[in-house]
Amino acid sequence: MPAPKSSRPTQRDIAEIAGVSITTVSHVVNGTRAVAEETKAAVLRAIETTGYTGDAIARSLVTGGTRTLGVAISLVANPYFAALMQAIEREAANAGYTILLADTHDAVDTERATVRTLRSRRVDGLLLTPAPGDGSVISELVALDVPTVLVDRVATRGDVDQIGAENIQATSALTAHLASLGHRRIGMISGAPGLSTSEERTLGYRLGLGRAGLTWTDELVACGQSSRDGGALALSTLFALPEPPSALVVGNDSMMVGVLHEARRRGMRIGHDLPVVVYDDVEWADLVDPPLTTMAQPIEEIGRQAVRLLLARIADPERKPETVRLAPTLRHRASCGCPHVHPQS
Repeated sequence: MPAPKSSRPTQRDIAEIAGVSITTVSHVVNGTRAVAEETKAAVLRAIETTGYTGDAIARSLVTGGTRTLGVAISLVANPYFAALMQAIEREAANAGYTILLADTHDAVDTERATVRTLRSRRVDGLLLTPAPGDGSVISELVALDVPTVLVDRVATRGDVDQIGAENIQATSALTAHLASLGHRRIGMISGAPGLSTSEERTLGYRLGLGRAGLTWTDELVACGQSSRDGGALALSTLFALPEPPSALVVGNDSMMVGVLHEARRRGMRIGHDLPVVVYDDVEWADLVDPPLTTMAQPIEEIGRQAVRLLLARIADPERKPETVRLAPTLRHRASCGCPHVHPQS
């Protein structure tokens, strides 16, 4: 058997060793055309013999896996996802895997395209933050038996692994806290429609009102589209009411940025003219004046457990799907209007 001509084998070397054309090697590696089993076996033996590492797909044909995990996530939706990605990447690296990242832009069509692109790279499994939509991408992954874990946005289905923070009780607690301070018209800026996180946090707000003996009023909920500009517009909408809210629950940190800007433009003092609490905690939450009372998601743990769930699914495709909910932590600071609160980090 001829030896490779260089210290790093190429497809030409593989072709010479296997006694086939470079085109045939390409077809075997990329799966672009059917190749006779005997010929394919010769190419795979050549790849294994040479330790060919020029193509992750070629390695996957020999080892049965690429040691890569695909992540389809919206990078522009929320700074929270950047921190989540760091946690995912660290855990994957600790397990000997690399990450292939694709941005879904929170759009179903883009999500479908990016997921199929990741699958074409033969990733061993997928971590997906579902875009708001009809769920067809998830159904496709389940039907094809692609190891998949839904991250952050938990779907109402039991046939796929998923992990996220608990939203309903946490937002109920934020709402109840404002009610305990005497507020009776508590408004909410909710996230983009179609997201499970938006729906659950709005439900939690409604639950908190009920527990405090307060009545749900549609006009006190304004959609902030999970964005900074949407948060600013939602605050303007609420304060255009004949009787604006006396306190506010904000559904995520991106919308909170918009609230802060719009409040400043109006000359309103957060914590004084408008007590505010927010679901999500960011690095600057205790640096603004006043520091923000938040519900902090366990981002690091969500990322770690997401990777572990996916690796468990890859190792045992028949295991029962799990849905994991992790409790967030209340960071009680001063934006809620409480007197004599010591800032917490």
